[in-house]
Amino acid sequence: MTALNQALARWNALSANEAKQEILPCCGSQAWAEKLAAQRPFSSPEPLFAASDAVWLALPETDWQQAFDSHPRIGQRHAQAATSQSLNWSSGEQSAAMASQDADAKTALADGNRAYEAKFGRIFLISASGKSTQEILGILRERMGNTADQELHEAVEQQRQITQLRLRRWLGITE
Repeated sequence: MTALNQALARWNALSANEAKQEILPCCGSQAWAEKLAAQRPFSSPEPLFAASDAVWLALPETDWQQAFDSHPRIGQRHAQAATSQSLNWSSGEQSAAMASQDADAKTALADGNRAYEAKFGRIFLISASGKSTQEILGILRERMGNTADQELHEAVEQQRQITQLRLRRWLGITE
């Protein structure tokens, strides 16, 4: 049995509440974590990834919002509601893009975040892993042209991608 399978096997063996609490930082939605933990055991990562997507996409908007609130604003370190593990992951996901950030880029991100929040009523959410600050700013500007419904679905997709990345890290998959 590989280390990956051992991590999944250990999670499969936890109580429902322990399993929920352990997986919660991967997404930030209590309902997602509870429903995913209730579907255990998983024999391998692939069924877990598929179940994660299915559970996530079936949640109501209030549960999506809870997950969105677990993220810091892009370029910042504090979220409305987050676990320490989710903040560590957010910081790592944003680190490459934010490392090269100059004063103009910081100002542009802060201004973009404010404009986005004023228009859509939530933080700008993006799967930032592997993206430069300029790419993120371009995507933010582009998404400002979305309707509220289009942008909700885009945020849901970005959260799905972030969750998949975090599940892989949690299981020790480094692809």
